[in-house]
Amino acid sequence: MTDEAPNAASVAIVRDGKVLLIKRAYAPYQHLWTLPGGRIEPGETIEQCATREIAEEVGLAIRNPRPVLVQPLGRDGTFLLAVFVTRDFSGQIRPSDEVADHKWMDPAALPALRTTSRLDDVLARAFAVLGQS
Repeated sequence: MTDEAPNAASVAIVRDGKVLLIKRAYAPYQHLWTLPGGRIEPGETIEQCATREIAEEVGLAIRNPRPVLVQPLGRDGTFLLAVFVTRDFSGQIRPSDEVADHKWMDPAALPALRTTSRLDDVLARAFAVLGQS
């Protein structure tokens, strides 16, 4: 793990024991199910990035994102992804053109989907963070 600050964020949005997953319409990770999120913009904190990306990708307003983990992504670790989790959100899901599909998913059903790598592990850790509250 490097000392670099994360340059991308994603959020596990949890409702009734299910998590919101999106199917990505474009590369990277085209056609794979994953958490909504994206790249940081100049001047943003990583929390601001997470909040903005969720609003842009799925139209939800999130509050109180809690840090879960930071993981390198891409073949050469191009991205350092900060993953957050929250149950605190409002709005109706309005997917952007980056989102091919979306669903509320029971993490136990994850093996049925083609997902980004280690998503099952990430979600297990996210639910553990929520369980500590």
